[in-house]
Amino acid sequence: MSAKKQTFEQEIARLEEIVAALEKGDAPLADSLALFEEGTKLIAACSKELDAAEQKVVKLMKGPDGAPLELPFGEEAQP
Repeated sequence: MSAKKQTFEQEIARLEEIVAALEKGDAPLADSLALFEEGTKLIAACSKELDAAEQKVVKLMKGPDGAPLELPFGEEAQP
């Protein structure tokens, strides 16, 4: 297996494969446990990447008191 970092989309696709294999239910217990472990690692990695993306999609504006105000991208401050 390559040590190259997979893209978010590749990680999600692999996670979907793992879920399908586990739902099928015909893998030996040891294989199912290995798939489950791989899946939990992928979930953690995807969650971390989504959190980082969310932080990039925050708009900083000046609030009414002059203090910085974080808004989701695309929203405007209400007066």
